[in-house]
Amino acid sequence: MKKILTEELIDERLEAIGINYDIDHDEALKVVKKHYEFDVTDNWNKTPDYSIYAETTADGYEVWVTTSGDGRSVNINEDVHYYDYDLADKFVEAAADYNDLIYVDDVDSDYVQDAIMQLYESYTSEMKKQVENDLIEEGYEYEKTEE
Repeated sequence: MKKILTEELIDERLEAIGINYDIDHDEALKVVKKHYEFDVTDNWNKTPDYSIYAETTADGYEVWVTTSGDGRSVNINEDVHYYDYDLADKFVEAAADYNDLIYVDDVDSDYVQDAIMQLYESYTSEMKKQVENDLIEEGYEYEKTEE
């Protein structure tokens, strides 16, 4: 008898290993911190692997700095952002690049919230692919559609 691979079967397996698509930010943060092996803090201790924070220019404009380390070696061309719209992407890159400690000046900011949910979506995608591959190895296959 043929074992049919379905989205429902994949979802059942994902649920069995604790994957939840309806998750709040705090739970998602716990999962992605464990999976990507990083921590995030808004407590400045001068030892972060990556930093994201706001600064004010001499003429009163707010800019954002995203840089490796504690911010002592900022490259103006690459690390300083006039707008905050891509800070979530910078956070995601920092977490995925195996930075152990990420410093942000506001852990409740929108970009941090967005980044955590992006990381969680990537995590669930990875897990879904893994479950799908496991089922295929167990002999399941997608039903052939007639063309």
